[in-house]
Amino acid sequence: MLQRALAAEVFAHPADLASKGTALENFAFFEAYFSNFIEGTTFEVAEAKQIVFEGAIIANRSQDSHDVLGTFQAANAAPWRNQPAATAQDFLGWLKSVNALVMQARPDQLPGQWKEQRNMAGNTLFVLPEQVPGTLVEGYERIRALTDPVARALMTMFVVSEVHPFKDGNGRTARLAMNCILSAAGICRIMVPTVYREDYLLPLKRLSNDRDASPYVRSMTRAHDWTSRFDYEQPLHDVQMQLARCNAFQEDLRNYRLIFPDTTSR
Repeated sequence: MLQRALAAEVFAHPADLASKGTALENFAFFEAYFSNFIEGTTFEVAEAKQIVFEGAIIANRSQDSHDVLGTFQAANAAPWRNQPAATAQDFLGWLKSVNALVMQARPDQLPGQWKEQRNMAGNTLFVLPEQVPGTLVEGYERIRALTDPVARALMTMFVVSEVHPFKDGNGRTARLAMNCILSAAGICRIMVPTVYREDYLLPLKRLSNDRDASPYVRSMTRAHDWTSRFDYEQPLHDVQMQLARCNAFQEDLRNYRLIFPDTTSR
């Protein structure tokens, strides 16, 4: 169902204006920050800056600190940033390598290894461990059948999320896999800010449980449009302030919503 919906959609292809230098580094920082926050690995932005740019390990939070650092490294450097798999077997290896990087400080979570027990989120049961490689290979073939890179990226994110192939780090791995395809095509990556958490997770759940692809496609298209509207070449603090004016860091989802920046000031 999702493959058909994506194949029928006409997607915008906003250029990747954060592909090098300061802009790349700034984007990778906030991508890593939000991707971890949405999974419950929460830091103040100032703490995350210390982790990424100063090599600091936050007191009593060594594993969490390495989660943020590993995600930043994957978003910032090849092959994880912009070299997607060319074959189904390469796809399996790519996923293992990026999960190993993100979860490197959590040996108890088996970084880079397929899960050994079936996992679940809420009432959603994910693929059985013995079915993980085969299901991912089948998913890769569906990804490859799509011609539009945005469609392939969104299909990739859902496939990895739906299979949940690892004990931990599946969401971060799925979003990095999605963004790798976008970067390889010279298209802006997608961030999911804190205030957009339910707008991202609920459509995923609906797609998984009710086979309704429309909310997921709308949600991710909107996040993509929003992400593309910022100037990431500014000093990091200025990017942070611009994101904050758009409510990106808000945790109160009842009283705040995602706001688009004033494009006239770009």
